[in-house]
Amino acid sequence: MGAQNGKDLLIKVDMTGDGQFETVAGLRATRVSFNAETVDVTSLSSQGGWRELLRGAGVKSAAISGSGVFRDAGTDERARAIFFNGETPDFQIIIPDFGVVSGAFQITGLDYAGSHNGEATFELSLASAGALTFVAD
Repeated sequence: MGAQNGKDLLIKVDMTGDGQFETVAGLRATRVSFNAETVDVTSLSSQGGWRELLRGAGVKSAAISGSGVFRDAGTDERARAIFFNGETPDFQIIIPDFGVVSGAFQITGLDYAGSHNGEATFELSLASAGALTFVAD
């Protein structure tokens, strides 16, 4: 994967529950993080005293965050509803020249800010809420 425009990394949400995805607002900065916990099974008999990990065990998770400005009332309203209703709808994370990650996410943080002579901004944090799928570009 070569250098890419950051603006091409998109977070899309299922707006109605029927697979109709729309880009969440006007994000200016976005971050995607994938994690996998390890299960340490090292014992006194581990070869050379090296740590051993249990293959295929542990919890996998993804965290997504973004900040920017809402472009329209529809995506703003949907994000608020997801947060306040505790919903876990499907999202699509478009990573340019890498692929698309899809699955259920919960909005775990929704912050609004604004200055006297500037636009209102927001920050959004999501946590995976089930198995994710990945389709490579």
